[in-house]
Amino acid sequence: MSKIGGIGSEMSATPEVQQICDEVKPQVEQKTSRTFEVFVAKSFATQVVSGMNYFIKVQVGGEEYAHLKVFQSLPHAGHKLELLSVQTGKTLDEPIVYF
Repeated sequence: MSKIGGIGSEMSATPEVQQICDEVKPQVEQKTSRTFEVFVAKSFATQVVSGMNYFIKVQVGGEEYAHLKVFQSLPHAGHKLELLSVQTGKTLDEPIVYF
């Protein structure tokens, strides 16, 4: 559950979160100058802003994970997705925190 201003609890990824990851994968590959054969959402947390920030833990190959910060605009703005930040070199055990 997300709370206004703060980041919510980490939850298991849903099909909707995987769809967000699939949509921003090209942005992640461009920002990191890498190509990912594996790109599977494992968990996520949300933050309510003027829209929604998603903090998503994604398996990008083997034991390597990345943390994504993705903004989804409000319905009147078309629910557009924008990759705000990415952190690579993460592990499965690293918690999702605000970044």
